[in-house]
Amino acid sequence: MIKKLINGKTGSITTAAFILGAASLASKTLGLLRENILAREFGAGREMDIYLAAFRIPDFIFNIVVIGALSAGFIPVFTKLISEKKEQRAFRTANAVLNLLFVILIFLCVLAIIFAPSLINLLTPGFDSAKKEATVELTRIMFLSPIFLLLSSVIGGILQSYQRFFIYSLSPILYNLGIIAGALYFTELWGLKGLAWGVVLGSFLHFVVQIPVVRKLGFSYQWIIDLKDSGVRKIIKMMIPRTLTLFIVQFNLVIITIIASTLDEGSLAVFNFANNLQSFPLGLFAISFAIASFPVLSALSGEEKRNEFAKNLNIITKQILFFIIPASVLLIILRAQIVRVILGWGKFDWQDTILTLNALQIFALSLFAQALIPLFSRAFWALHNAKTPFLTALISAVINLILAITLSEQFGISGLVGAFSISAIINALLLYYFINKKLDFACHRKIYKPLLKIIFASVIAGLFSYATLYAIEPFLNTRTVIGIFTQGLSAGLVGIAVYCFLAWKLSIEEFMIFKNSIRRKLFKTKIKTEEIIVEE
Repeated sequence: MIKKLINGKTGSITTAAFILGAASLASKTLGLLRENILAREFGAGREMDIYLAAFRIPDFIFNIVVIGALSAGFIPVFTKLISEKKEQRAFRTANAVLNLLFVILIFLCVLAIIFAPSLINLLTPGFDSAKKEATVELTRIMFLSPIFLLLSSVIGGILQSYQRFFIYSLSPILYNLGIIAGALYFTELWGLKGLAWGVVLGSFLHFVVQIPVVRKLGFSYQWIIDLKDSGVRKIIKMMIPRTLTLFIVQFNLVIITIIASTLDEGSLAVFNFANNLQSFPLGLFAISFAIASFPVLSALSGEEKRNEFAKNLNIITKQILFFIIPASVLLIILRAQIVRVILGWGKFDWQDTILTLNALQIFALSLFAQALIPLFSRAFWALHNAKTPFLTALISAVINLILAITLSEQFGISGLVGAFSISAIINALLLYYFINKKLDFACHRKIYKPLLKIIFASVIAGLFSYATLYAIEPFLNTRTVIGIFTQGLSAGLVGIAVYCFLAWKLSIEEFMIFKNSIRRKLFKTKIKTEEIIVEE
């Protein structure tokens, strides 16, 4: 049973998303524990600003070099080769891409380590000299992380192409465990540097857990660099606009870091804490569906099955919105309880709590947009079109830059979050417009009517949740963690129950798909429903 789960092929997008979602739930739960530990030990202050700023340059290089090459081009090219029964050629292409990226990454990392003081000086103009020196030290340690993540990303791309999602989904869990180990144990040995070594450990675990399954598939490492390989050439051709897109995304984060360093101390930490809290539903629902759908969409595109492609995209879009819209409403209603229970410990004081819950509320308003961007981007990549996501990202980045400078002067960190959210909404709307124009997958009957039902059910559920907060407050001691947790959990469960009841009464198709999927997984029952493309 365990071997089948680890090595077995996932049969549908919904099943794959279920596996990824379950693993994401475990990973995100560990992520919340990680945030709790970091908030308790360091608060939203000097140390956290240093730690988060140190992430930026290694993460920037990794995303530009590795994710830019692999996310848009690798899976479509690799999937096409294995679908044509050219496995050895596919593995050869994978090795060639891995080695090429490894050489480029090592070169850039060495340069960045040498010039780290100058780079950090540009990145954090608001930091004092001691703060900059500590950031440089952590940055240099963290440059080991992209190397392990490169190896993990190539192997992960192979596993996704073969639809082996279970072991792939365990990697983020181990990554978080490494960071938690750093926060709990390594900091006792090496101080703040222990956090950086925790990131390195997490990256190594992210890589090594995937090795046994990918070897079982037939992949073995070879030292090959072949720029004449047609697969490599195709990936390079597709990576250029994708890399430019990621450059823009990372540039946005750099701008946020630069501006946050000039605001009140702890602003960068507040932005990061709020962002990580809102990423819980994103990872659980949106990213899981986007990752699970990519190999299928790539295969349908390669087989030129445009109608099935559009039908799958339509269904996945509605499924993401079915989960993410009520999640956004509950995140806004329960923001104070969430922040206080997860982060409100130790050095994380009341002022940190207020700033973080305000930022979380603004993030939540753009959650639907952040949820659709990964899916629509992958839809374009599956169609071998990385230019459109680049152009939409460029437009939204310019808007983010202008708004970040303007709004942060008036509203501080809340203005910075507001700029991020507005630019995300614009990016999602532009992607939606262009993908719908290309595929015509979102006519009135297909998306807009179900969307109105979902919004209605979410708003009513939110009102019930809000009422519950105040109805049970007199019976609880909300000055204690247990009291706050009980209040938030009760209100959340009422909201979820009301939403499910309304979804059932309104006959929202996505609720039926989800319910039937759960029944099949738990009870192994056969559901007599109309065949859904996404379940094939």
